[in-house]
Amino acid sequence: MCGRFTQAMTWRQLVDLYRIHEQAELPLEPRYNVAPTQQVLAIRQTTTDERQTFLPRWGLVPSWAKELSIGNRMINARAEGVADKPSFRAAFKARRCLIPASGFYEWSGPRAARQPHYIQAHDGNPLTFAGLWESWRDRDEPDAPPLETCTIITTTASPDVAELHERMPVVLTSEAAWDTWLDPQAPPPLLQDLLQPAPAGTLIHHPVDRRVGSPKAQGAELIAPLTGNA
Repeated sequence: MCGRFTQAMTWRQLVDLYRIHEQAELPLEPRYNVAPTQQVLAIRQTTTDERQTFLPRWGLVPSWAKELSIGNRMINARAEGVADKPSFRAAFKARRCLIPASGFYEWSGPRAARQPHYIQAHDGNPLTFAGLWESWRDRDEPDAPPLETCTIITTTASPDVAELHERMPVVLTSEAAWDTWLDPQAPPPLLQDLLQPAPAGTLIHHPVDRRVGSPKAQGAELIAPLTGNA
């Protein structure tokens, strides 16, 4: 699964890496502990085939949902059923997105003494998660603007992280994969083929301070390797 991640990229990095179409620069601040229900930075393709960034709430709320709170249980979507499950199938068909991440966290060990680990690309470049997004309106407030939300798709863990957890985010590792994932005409079987564990050797990890367990904790020190005296 994926319950915490980091987004510490600059605007210029995003524009150059993901070929973002001309739009106003976002005032990005490095974030070292992105948690569910918070806004995340994501990338989608417009109807004119241009890429744009947007800031959905993490935790997908289907358009038919009566309550916003359903999103608290929808931070991840399992790749194995994402095309058919009622909560995700409409978004899988028409509202796919990329979610850039500098890295993500996973916990290991017994429940009473869980140890967090920071996972990142072995080459230090950003990771690109496969995501879905939705637009939801509160039926009790029909005049309020729609709320955009998102989820991160997960798959079985790669050999790089299997010792930590049995699941991991789907990492799209090539520009061709990004193009396909965002392509509104891409056939479902081709999309499903992308939802695989990252190739062995893609990721590295190290233990970090348990303070990352609190959504209030922030700062680059959260991703620093845990020392023997910590």
